[in-house]
Amino acid sequence: MRCERKFRFKLNRKYIIFYLPVLSCLSFWYLYSAFCNYMNVQMGDDSGKQPRHRNLTPLRMMRGIFCLIVLVLSAFMVVVYFGFWTATGLRIISVHYSRVGTSFFFGCWLALWPFWFEKINKTKVVISGDSVPPAKRVLVIANHRTEVDWMYLWDLALRKGCVGSIRYILKSSLMKLPVFGWVFHIMEFIPVERRWEADALKLRQILYTYKDPEDPLWLVVFPEGTDFTEQKCIRSKKYASENGLPILNNVLLPKTKGFYACLEELRGSLDAVYDITIGYKHHCPSFLDNAFGVDPAEVHMHVRCIAIVDIPESENEAASWLMDTFCDKDKLLSDFHSQGHFPREGIESELSTAKCLANFIFVLTLTALCTYLTLFSSIWLKIYVSSVCAYLTTATYFNFRPSPIVSL
Repeated sequence: MRCERKFRFKLNRKYIIFYLPVLSCLSFWYLYSAFCNYMNVQMGDDSGKQPRHRNLTPLRMMRGIFCLIVLVLSAFMVVVYFGFWTATGLRIISVHYSRVGTSFFFGCWLALWPFWFEKINKTKVVISGDSVPPAKRVLVIANHRTEVDWMYLWDLALRKGCVGSIRYILKSSLMKLPVFGWVFHIMEFIPVERRWEADALKLRQILYTYKDPEDPLWLVVFPEGTDFTEQKCIRSKKYASENGLPILNNVLLPKTKGFYACLEELRGSLDAVYDITIGYKHHCPSFLDNAFGVDPAEVHMHVRCIAIVDIPESENEAASWLMDTFCDKDKLLSDFHSQGHFPREGIESELSTAKCLANFIFVLTLTALCTYLTLFSSIWLKIYVSSVCAYLTTATYFNFRPSPIVSL
Protein backbone atom coordinates (compact mmCIF):
# COMPACT_ATOMS: atom_id res chain seq x y z
CA MET A 1 0.00 0.00 0.00
CA ARG A 2 2.81 2.42 0.90
CA CYS A 3 4.63 1.69 -2.38
CA GLU A 4 1.39 2.21 -4.29
CA ARG A 5 0.86 5.62 -2.65
CA LYS A 6 4.47 6.61 -3.28
CA PHE A 7 4.17 5.63 -6.95
CA ARG A 8 0.89 7.50 -7.28
CA PHE A 9 2.41 10.64 -5.73
CA LYS A 10 5.38 10.55 -8.08
CA LEU A 11 3.12 9.95 -11.05
CA ASN A 12 0.82 12.81 -10.14
CA ARG A 13 3.77 15.12 -9.60
CA LYS A 14 5.17 14.22 -13.01
CA TYR A 15 1.79 14.90 -14.59
CA ILE A 16 1.62 18.28 -12.88
CA ILE A 17 5.15 19.24 -13.93
CA PHE A 18 4.44 18.19 -17.52
CA TYR A 19 0.91 19.49 -18.04
CA LEU A 20 1.15 22.84 -16.24
CA PRO A 21 3.65 24.36 -18.72
CA VAL A 22 1.70 22.84 -21.62
CA LEU A 23 -1.55 24.39 -20.43
CA SER A 24 0.22 27.69 -19.85
CA CYS A 25 1.62 27.61 -23.38
CA LEU A 26 -1.79 26.90 -24.86
CA SER A 27 -3.30 29.75 -22.85
CA PHE A 28 -0.66 32.18 -24.07
CA TRP A 29 -1.16 30.93 -27.63
CA TYR A 30 -4.93 31.41 -27.49
CA LEU A 31 -4.83 34.83 -25.84
CA TYR A 32 -2.17 36.26 -28.09
CA SER A 33 -3.83 34.82 -31.23
CA ALA A 34 -7.05 36.55 -30.19
CA PHE A 35 -5.07 39.73 -29.57
CA CYS A 36 -3.44 39.55 -33.01
CA ASN A 37 -6.76 38.85 -34.74
CA TYR A 38 -8.21 41.91 -33.05
CA MET A 39 -5.27 44.08 -34.04
CA ASN A 40 -5.39 42.81 -37.62
CA VAL A 41 -9.03 43.83 -37.82
CA GLN A 42 -8.19 47.25 -36.41
CA MET A 43 -5.29 47.73 -38.83
CA GLY A 44 -7.02 46.94 -42.08
CA ASP A 45 -6.42 48.72 -45.36
CA ASP A 46 -8.68 51.61 -44.38
CA SER A 47 -6.65 52.43 -41.29
CA GLY A 48 -3.72 53.72 -43.32
CA LYS A 49 -1.27 51.93 -41.07
CA GLN A 50 1.55 49.77 -42.30
CA PRO A 51 1.39 45.98 -41.77
CA ARG A 52 3.45 44.35 -39.07
CA HIS A 53 7.12 43.83 -39.82
CA ARG A 54 6.93 40.04 -39.30
CA ASN A 55 4.07 37.56 -39.41
CA LEU A 56 3.19 35.63 -36.27
CA THR A 57 4.38 32.20 -37.37
CA PRO A 58 4.11 29.06 -35.19
CA LEU A 59 7.89 29.20 -34.65
CA ARG A 60 7.72 32.77 -33.38
CA MET A 61 4.76 31.85 -31.23
CA MET A 62 6.59 28.97 -29.53
CA ARG A 63 9.73 31.05 -29.21
CA GLY A 64 7.75 33.86 -27.61
CA ILE A 65 6.09 31.48 -25.18
CA PHE A 66 9.51 30.17 -24.21
CA CYS A 67 10.64 33.77 -23.69
CA LEU A 68 7.69 34.51 -21.39
CA ILE A 69 8.23 31.35 -19.35
CA VAL A 70 11.93 32.13 -18.96
CA LEU A 71 11.12 35.75 -18.09
CA VAL A 72 8.81 34.82 -15.23
CA LEU A 73 10.65 31.75 -13.94
CA SER A 74 14.13 33.30 -13.98
CA ALA A 75 12.82 36.47 -12.30
CA PHE A 76 11.25 34.40 -9.52
CA MET A 77 14.37 32.29 -8.92
CA VAL A 78 16.78 35.23 -9.00
CA VAL A 79 14.59 37.16 -6.56
CA VAL A 80 14.05 34.30 -4.10
CA TYR A 81 17.52 32.74 -4.06
CA PHE A 82 19.79 35.75 -4.70
CA GLY A 83 17.96 39.07 -4.62
CA PHE A 84 16.51 38.41 -1.18
CA TRP A 85 19.99 37.95 0.31
CA THR A 86 21.59 40.92 -1.44
CA ALA A 87 18.67 43.17 -0.46
CA THR A 88 18.41 42.02 3.17
CA GLY A 89 21.44 40.09 4.40
CA LEU A 90 24.04 42.29 2.71
CA ARG A 91 22.08 45.48 3.38
CA ILE A 92 22.27 44.89 7.12
CA ILE A 93 26.05 45.12 6.73
CA SER A 94 26.41 47.70 3.96
CA VAL A 95 24.02 49.48 1.61
CA HIS A 96 26.84 49.88 -0.90
CA TYR A 97 27.70 46.17 -1.05
CA SER A 98 24.00 45.33 -1.09
CA ARG A 99 23.61 47.42 -4.23
CA VAL A 100 26.74 45.91 -5.79
CA GLY A 101 25.37 42.37 -5.27
CA THR A 102 21.91 43.33 -6.49
CA SER A 103 23.42 45.02 -9.54
CA PHE A 104 25.36 41.87 -10.44
CA PHE A 105 22.52 39.35 -10.24
CA PHE A 106 19.83 41.53 -11.75
CA GLY A 107 22.28 42.85 -14.32
CA CYS A 108 22.68 39.26 -15.52
CA TRP A 109 18.91 38.85 -15.60
CA LEU A 110 18.25 42.12 -17.44
CA ALA A 111 20.97 41.29 -19.99
CA LEU A 112 18.82 38.38 -21.21
CA TRP A 113 16.47 40.74 -22.98
CA PRO A 114 18.86 42.74 -25.20
CA PHE A 115 20.18 39.32 -26.26
CA TRP A 116 16.66 38.11 -26.96
CA PHE A 117 15.59 41.25 -28.82
CA GLU A 118 18.71 41.74 -30.92
CA LYS A 119 20.11 38.24 -31.45
CA ILE A 120 17.02 36.00 -31.37
CA ASN A 121 14.26 38.29 -32.67
CA LYS A 122 16.70 40.13 -34.97
CA THR A 123 15.44 43.57 -33.99
CA LYS A 124 17.97 46.14 -35.18
CA VAL A 125 19.05 48.64 -32.52
CA VAL A 126 20.61 51.82 -33.92
CA ILE A 127 22.22 54.31 -31.54
CA SER A 128 23.09 57.77 -32.83
CA GLY A 129 24.10 61.21 -31.63
CA ASP A 130 26.92 61.84 -29.17
CA SER A 131 29.49 59.22 -28.31
CA VAL A 132 28.38 57.89 -24.93
CA PRO A 133 31.11 57.66 -22.28
CA PRO A 134 30.78 54.84 -19.71
CA ALA A 135 29.72 57.26 -16.95
CA LYS A 136 28.98 55.68 -13.59
CA ARG A 137 26.27 58.05 -12.36
CA VAL A 138 23.81 59.41 -14.89
CA LEU A 139 20.36 60.97 -15.00
CA VAL A 140 18.55 59.76 -18.16
CA ILE A 141 15.59 61.66 -19.61
CA ALA A 142 13.67 60.05 -22.47
CA ASN A 143 10.44 60.35 -24.41
CA HIS A 144 7.82 57.72 -23.61
CA ARG A 145 6.57 56.47 -26.97
CA THR A 146 5.19 53.11 -25.88
CA GLU A 147 4.98 50.72 -22.90
CA VAL A 148 8.35 49.08 -23.64
CA ASP A 149 10.67 52.10 -24.07
CA TRP A 150 12.23 51.30 -20.72
CA MET A 151 13.22 47.81 -21.88
CA TYR A 152 15.17 49.10 -24.87
CA LEU A 153 17.20 51.40 -22.65
CA TRP A 154 18.74 48.17 -21.33
CA ASP A 155 20.40 47.75 -24.74
CA LEU A 156 22.33 51.00 -24.30
CA ALA A 157 23.07 50.40 -20.61
CA LEU A 158 24.38 46.90 -21.38
CA ARG A 159 26.80 48.31 -23.95
CA LYS A 160 28.11 50.68 -21.27
CA GLY A 161 28.37 47.96 -18.60
CA CYS A 162 25.72 49.61 -16.41
CA VAL A 163 22.58 47.55 -17.00
CA GLY A 164 22.43 46.36 -13.37
CA SER A 165 22.60 49.94 -12.11
CA ILE A 166 19.53 51.18 -13.99
CA ARG A 167 16.65 52.55 -11.91
CA TYR A 168 13.27 53.91 -12.98
CA ILE A 169 10.62 56.22 -11.65
CA LEU A 170 7.43 54.27 -12.35
CA LYS A 171 3.76 54.37 -11.46
CA SER A 172 3.05 52.73 -8.13
CA SER A 173 0.47 50.28 -9.54
CA LEU A 174 3.31 48.38 -11.25
CA MET A 175 4.67 47.47 -7.82
CA LYS A 176 1.62 45.22 -7.39
CA LEU A 177 2.63 42.94 -10.25
CA PRO A 178 3.38 39.40 -9.04
CA VAL A 179 7.13 38.65 -8.96
CA PHE A 180 8.05 41.74 -11.00
CA GLY A 181 6.88 44.04 -8.22
CA TRP A 182 9.44 42.27 -5.99
CA VAL A 183 12.13 42.85 -8.63
CA PHE A 184 11.28 46.56 -8.79
CA HIS A 185 11.40 46.79 -5.00
CA ILE A 186 14.75 45.02 -4.65
CA MET A 187 16.26 47.12 -7.45
CA GLU A 188 15.01 50.24 -5.61
CA PHE A 189 12.80 51.65 -8.34
CA ILE A 190 10.85 54.72 -7.25
CA PRO A 191 7.05 54.27 -7.24
CA VAL A 192 4.94 57.41 -7.71
CA GLU A 193 1.22 58.19 -7.79
CA ARG A 194 1.77 60.81 -10.54
CA ARG A 195 0.30 63.50 -8.28
CA TRP A 196 2.97 65.92 -7.11
CA GLU A 197 1.26 66.61 -3.78
CA ALA A 198 1.42 62.92 -2.93
CA ASP A 199 4.83 62.22 -4.47
CA ALA A 200 7.03 65.19 -3.58
CA LEU A 201 8.17 64.18 -0.10
CA LYS A 202 8.51 60.46 -0.85
CA LEU A 203 10.47 61.13 -4.04
CA ARG A 204 12.98 63.36 -2.30
CA GLN A 205 13.38 60.90 0.58
CA ILE A 206 14.28 58.10 -1.83
CA LEU A 207 16.52 60.33 -3.94
CA TYR A 208 18.44 61.22 -0.78
CA THR A 209 19.45 57.56 -0.43
CA TYR A 210 20.89 57.67 -3.99
CA LYS A 211 23.47 60.35 -3.21
CA ASP A 212 26.46 58.11 -2.47
CA PRO A 213 28.91 58.79 -5.36
CA GLU A 214 30.35 55.27 -4.94
CA ASP A 215 27.06 53.64 -5.97
CA PRO A 216 26.67 53.27 -9.77
CA LEU A 217 23.36 54.76 -10.90
CA TRP A 218 21.47 55.22 -14.14
CA LEU A 219 18.25 56.92 -13.00
CA VAL A 220 15.68 57.02 -15.84
CA VAL A 221 12.96 59.66 -15.88
CA PHE A 222 10.14 59.90 -18.43
CA PRO A 223 9.07 63.55 -17.96
CA GLU A 224 5.89 63.08 -20.01
CA GLY A 225 4.59 60.94 -17.15
CA THR A 226 2.81 58.46 -19.42
CA ASP A 227 3.21 56.78 -22.79
CA PHE A 228 2.29 58.65 -25.97
CA THR A 229 -1.07 58.09 -27.68
CA GLU A 230 -2.98 60.20 -30.18
CA GLN A 231 -5.70 60.93 -27.63
CA LYS A 232 -3.19 62.08 -25.03
CA CYS A 233 -1.43 64.17 -27.66
CA ILE A 234 -4.70 65.97 -28.48
CA ARG A 235 -5.24 66.76 -24.79
CA SER A 236 -1.61 67.90 -24.47
CA LYS A 237 -1.98 70.25 -27.46
CA LYS A 238 -5.20 71.68 -26.05
CA TYR A 239 -3.51 72.37 -22.71
CA ALA A 240 -0.52 73.94 -24.47
CA SER A 241 -2.74 76.18 -26.58
CA GLU A 242 -4.70 77.37 -23.53
CA ASN A 243 -1.53 78.12 -21.54
CA GLY A 244 0.74 79.62 -24.18
CA LEU A 245 3.09 76.62 -24.35
CA PRO A 246 4.71 75.04 -27.44
CA ILE A 247 2.47 72.80 -29.56
CA LEU A 248 4.17 69.40 -29.82
CA ASN A 249 3.13 66.70 -32.31
CA ASN A 250 5.35 63.72 -31.45
CA VAL A 251 5.77 64.04 -27.69
CA LEU A 252 3.63 65.19 -24.78
CA LEU A 253 4.32 68.27 -22.71
CA PRO A 254 6.90 67.34 -20.04
CA LYS A 255 6.14 67.57 -16.35
CA THR A 256 9.00 69.51 -14.83
CA LYS A 257 8.71 69.12 -11.06
CA GLY A 258 9.89 65.50 -10.85
CA PHE A 259 12.79 66.17 -13.20
CA TYR A 260 13.87 69.19 -11.18
CA ALA A 261 13.65 67.25 -7.90
CA CYS A 262 15.97 64.57 -9.31
CA LEU A 263 18.37 67.17 -10.63
CA GLU A 264 18.40 69.19 -7.41
CA GLU A 265 18.91 66.21 -5.08
CA LEU A 266 21.58 64.46 -7.18
CA ARG A 267 23.35 67.34 -8.94
CA GLY A 268 26.45 67.08 -6.76
CA SER A 269 26.95 63.35 -7.41
CA LEU A 270 26.04 63.01 -11.12
CA ASP A 271 28.55 62.65 -13.93
CA ALA A 272 26.18 63.70 -16.72
CA VAL A 273 22.64 63.85 -18.04
CA TYR A 274 21.76 61.70 -21.08
CA ASP A 275 18.91 63.04 -23.19
CA ILE A 276 17.58 60.07 -25.22
CA THR A 277 15.03 60.25 -28.00
CA ILE A 278 13.49 56.92 -29.05
CA GLY A 279 11.88 56.14 -32.41
CA TYR A 280 10.54 52.89 -33.89
CA LYS A 281 10.16 51.30 -37.32
CA HIS A 282 7.50 50.57 -38.35
CA HIS A 283 5.11 50.18 -35.43
CA CYS A 284 5.45 51.15 -31.80
CA PRO A 285 5.63 47.72 -30.17
CA SER A 286 3.72 46.32 -27.24
CA PHE A 287 5.31 44.01 -24.69
CA LEU A 288 3.94 40.95 -26.49
CA ASP A 289 5.20 42.25 -29.84
CA ASN A 290 8.66 42.28 -28.31
CA ALA A 291 8.37 38.82 -26.80
CA PHE A 292 7.06 37.22 -29.99
CA GLY A 293 9.38 39.12 -32.35
CA VAL A 294 6.56 40.58 -34.44
CA ASP A 295 7.62 44.24 -34.09
CA PRO A 296 9.55 46.50 -34.19
CA ALA A 297 11.85 46.12 -37.19
CA GLU A 298 14.24 48.72 -35.82
CA VAL A 299 14.70 50.72 -32.63
CA HIS A 300 16.52 54.04 -32.97
CA MET A 301 17.94 55.93 -29.99
CA HIS A 302 19.45 59.39 -30.35
CA VAL A 303 21.66 60.38 -27.40
CA ARG A 304 22.81 63.81 -26.25
CA CYS A 305 25.39 63.85 -23.45
CA ILE A 306 24.90 66.98 -21.36
CA ALA A 307 27.24 68.26 -18.66
CA ILE A 308 25.55 69.03 -15.37
CA VAL A 309 26.91 72.59 -15.38
CA ASP A 310 25.04 73.26 -18.64
CA ILE A 311 21.65 72.78 -16.95
CA PRO A 312 20.34 75.80 -15.00
CA GLU A 313 20.11 75.52 -11.23
CA SER A 314 16.94 77.51 -10.61
CA GLU A 315 13.62 75.68 -10.94
CA ASN A 316 12.07 78.04 -13.49
CA GLU A 317 15.13 78.03 -15.71
CA ALA A 318 15.48 74.25 -15.45
CA ALA A 319 11.78 73.90 -16.40
CA SER A 320 12.36 76.11 -19.45
CA TRP A 321 15.43 74.06 -20.38
CA LEU A 322 13.40 70.85 -20.20
CA MET A 323 10.62 72.36 -22.35
CA ASP A 324 13.20 73.41 -24.96
CA THR A 325 14.67 69.91 -24.85
CA PHE A 326 11.28 68.38 -25.65
CA CYS A 327 10.78 70.85 -28.49
CA ASP A 328 14.07 69.54 -29.89
CA LYS A 329 12.82 65.96 -29.42
CA ASP A 330 9.66 66.82 -31.32
CA LYS A 331 11.72 68.16 -34.23
CA LEU A 332 14.03 65.12 -34.12
CA LEU A 333 11.06 62.73 -34.28
CA SER A 334 9.49 64.67 -37.16
CA ASP A 335 12.74 64.32 -39.11
CA PHE A 336 12.98 60.66 -38.12
CA HIS A 337 9.50 59.93 -39.48
CA SER A 338 10.29 61.65 -42.78
CA GLN A 339 13.90 60.48 -43.24
CA GLY A 340 13.86 57.12 -41.45
CA HIS A 341 16.82 57.78 -39.17
CA PHE A 342 18.35 60.15 -36.62
CA PRO A 343 21.52 62.13 -37.40
CA ARG A 344 25.00 60.72 -36.70
CA GLU A 345 24.20 57.01 -36.63
CA GLY A 346 26.48 54.12 -35.69
CA ILE A 347 28.18 55.44 -32.56
CA GLU A 348 27.89 52.10 -30.74
CA SER A 349 29.03 48.63 -31.80
CA GLU A 350 26.92 45.47 -31.90
CA LEU A 351 26.48 43.39 -28.76
CA SER A 352 28.93 40.51 -28.42
CA THR A 353 27.06 37.32 -29.29
CA ALA A 354 29.51 35.19 -27.32
CA LYS A 355 29.15 37.25 -24.13
CA CYS A 356 25.36 37.40 -24.44
CA LEU A 357 25.13 33.66 -25.04
CA ALA A 358 27.40 32.93 -22.06
CA ASN A 359 25.19 35.09 -19.82
CA PHE A 360 22.05 33.42 -21.21
CA ILE A 361 23.44 29.95 -20.40
CA PHE A 362 24.54 31.14 -16.93
CA VAL A 363 21.09 32.50 -16.02
CA LEU A 364 19.25 29.50 -17.47
CA THR A 365 21.53 27.11 -15.55
CA LEU A 366 20.89 28.95 -12.28
CA THR A 367 17.17 29.01 -13.03
CA ALA A 368 17.06 25.28 -13.81
CA LEU A 369 19.05 24.40 -10.69
CA CYS A 370 16.90 26.56 -8.41
CA THR A 371 13.71 25.22 -10.00
CA TYR A 372 14.85 21.65 -9.40
CA LEU A 373 15.71 22.41 -5.77
CA THR A 374 12.38 24.14 -5.24
CA LEU A 375 10.36 21.22 -6.64
CA PHE A 376 12.31 18.21 -5.42
CA SER A 377 14.25 19.21 -2.32
CA SER A 378 13.27 18.84 1.31
CA ILE A 379 10.27 20.46 2.92
CA TRP A 380 12.58 22.97 4.64
CA LEU A 381 13.58 24.59 1.36
CA LYS A 382 9.92 24.88 0.40
CA ILE A 383 9.30 26.59 3.73
CA TYR A 384 12.21 28.95 2.95
CA VAL A 385 10.76 29.82 -0.47
CA SER A 386 7.31 30.42 1.02
CA SER A 387 8.78 32.60 3.78
CA VAL A 388 10.77 34.70 1.30
CA CYS A 389 7.67 35.19 -0.84
CA ALA A 390 5.70 36.32 2.21
CA TYR A 391 8.47 38.71 3.27
CA LEU A 392 8.87 40.23 -0.21
CA THR A 393 5.13 40.69 -0.60
CA THR A 394 5.00 42.57 2.71
CA ALA A 395 8.19 44.57 2.12
CA THR A 396 7.05 45.62 -1.36
CA TYR A 397 3.59 46.63 -0.17
CA PHE A 398 4.95 48.77 2.68
CA ASN A 399 8.09 49.84 0.75
CA PHE A 400 10.27 48.53 3.58
CA ARG A 401 14.05 47.97 3.45
CA PRO A 402 16.28 47.03 6.41
CA SER A 403 18.76 49.57 7.70
CA PRO A 404 22.44 48.67 8.30
CA ILE A 405 23.19 47.59 11.86
CA VAL A 406 26.94 47.62 11.30
CA SER A 407 29.02 49.79 8.98
CA LEU A 408 31.71 48.64 6.54
